[in-house]
Amino acid sequence: MSNTRNEPLQPEDYEEPRCLLSGAPCGQVRVQPIPRQRIIEKLDEYTGRRDYAGAEKLLLYWMEEAVQGRDDQGRLMLLNEMIGHYRKTECREKALARAEEALALLHALELEDSVTGGTTFVNAATAYSAFGEYERALALFRQAQGAYEGNEHTGPERLGGLYNNMALACAALGLYEDAFRLFGQAMEQMEKTEDGELEQAITCLNVADAAEAQAGAGAASRIRELLDRACRLLRDSSAPRDGYYAFVCEKCAPGFAHHGRPEEAARLRRTAEEIYERA
Repeated sequence: MSNTRNEPLQPEDYEEPRCLLSGAPCGQVRVQPIPRQRIIEKLDEYTGRRDYAGAEKLLLYWMEEAVQGRDDQGRLMLLNEMIGHYRKTECREKALARAEEALALLHALELEDSVTGGTTFVNAATAYSAFGEYERALALFRQAQGAYEGNEHTGPERLGGLYNNMALACAALGLYEDAFRLFGQAMEQMEKTEDGELEQAITCLNVADAAEAQAGAGAASRIRELLDRACRLLRDSSAPRDGYYAFVCEKCAPGFAHHGRPEEAARLRRTAEEIYERA
């Protein structure tokens, strides 16, 4: 029955009667959200002390809770975390399966043009890149680029991460001009972020690898400058000496060793171990 009186609408005029069992409007399913922030904080604790088995158990437990509670947004968050977890622990099949699951859910939720969409594309692309599927990765990075660059809410740290990882895929495919342009854009974005020195150091080492792949011994001078800069950034960074700093040290150490600086590589590994021992 329509409301024909000249009076304000009341809740009973537009709300469906509630189901006595679920508390949700009839015909609708009640969503029970998972505690996302608490999960992320606990996950950081596990990864900060390299307890990857504990991290996986945490993610799997809350995934079951999200499924039972019909929390699709929570599921998407967990899938993104799982992609990264399985990539770091080198579980190829699990990482790529979760990536495809996340992309399908992203499409179903119609979030592909959002910042969340861009982040999901980046995470999936990074997993594909890590396991050598660079063409698939580059296609996903381009989708992320469309989502991020078209959204005013995208922060420089997200753009910096996108450009850096996208450049790596380009370099792996021999697209060096595109790679160096993207590395430059990554550096520009990371210079705008708080404690962005760590990401800049990673990018310096990535550029050194790409320069070596393109020019070989002809890039020696450029590589030396990049290594010097990366070393300064890591040592002078004001970022807290926490689990993430340790992760970056571990990530950068092989690059220094590869380019002929074993002492710096050893120092970074020692620093990482000291941080993990304190955790």
